[in-house]
Amino acid sequence: MRYLITGGAGFVGSHLAEALLQRGHEVAVIDDLSTGSIHNIKHLAGPKFRYVIDTCANRPLLAELVDEAEVIYHMAAAVGVKLIVESPVRTIETNIKLTELVLEIAQKKKRPVFVASTSECYGKSEQFPFNEDGDLVLGPTAKGRWSYACSKLIDEFLAIAYFRERGLPTVVGRLFNTVGPRQTGQYGMVVPTFVKQALAGQPLTVYGDGLQSRCFTHVSDVVRALIALMDTPTTYGQVFNIGNVEEISILKLAQLVIERTGSRSSIVFVPYAEAYEPGFEDMPRRVPDIQKIGRQIGWQPTIGLAQILDDVIDSFRQHH
Repeated sequence: MRYLITGGAGFVGSHLAEALLQRGHEVAVIDDLSTGSIHNIKHLAGPKFRYVIDTCANRPLLAELVDEAEVIYHMAAAVGVKLIVESPVRTIETNIKLTELVLEIAQKKKRPVFVASTSECYGKSEQFPFNEDGDLVLGPTAKGRWSYACSKLIDEFLAIAYFRERGLPTVVGRLFNTVGPRQTGQYGMVVPTFVKQALAGQPLTVYGDGLQSRCFTHVSDVVRALIALMDTPTTYGQVFNIGNVEEISILKLAQLVIERTGSRSSIVFVPYAEAYEPGFEDMPRRVPDIQKIGRQIGWQPTIGLAQILDDVIDSFRQHH
């Protein structure tokens, strides 16, 4: 099979490319390196791998790459809360325009498309655990933090509309805090940030009171789900949560990182207004219901939080 991955030099995209190559497939990647890195994919060089450094907004180039592919993974997006708060225009335009273009071009060739979405879409919902059919509760438009969730929801609506109205095979995956080797803390991702701080002996910066909780999923588990979803035509036209159900508060996460790195770092609390912007709103919990994906493709996460952290710590020690 021939695959195209937009944003394939990013964290998840590069792991997906690696896994597909290991299965004997051909993989093409397009990435403008705005948040991805050439270092994530340079080890993949070989006769079955091709990468193009350019934006998906380059319509003729994207059309050529789609034409050559049999399956498309649309992973390119503005990522990270920090980037979203600082560059809302870029976030909205990147997420909506690129998805629209990928779907439009894929439609002409009827190429199946996976659209990467996010647990952010659940917003301030209190219906735990988050179910794909549950209501989505976003904050006011005056708070830029919600522009990311809103833009990804438009992506989801587009993907499902293309399936229902135009017969394009599409699958939407809402990813819940994917972590692992090669992830950078540059855009506010909490695990690599904590690990980097702990290994450097710096204080770990916990935003707010640290009682907000999250569920972390190893990137290799996520990649297994992405591949299986596109290998199963009964998933077309649907939305799936992809995440772990092992919940931990950010404060306890910081303590666990200190413990597993053997660091003597302290923990400091940073108000949200100082970390992001005045009036910043956060989700107190983010827990996925993963029964649907389990029923459809038999997927379950296999790697627990302790192993996830050890993998990230080992990766940082090797490369930094």
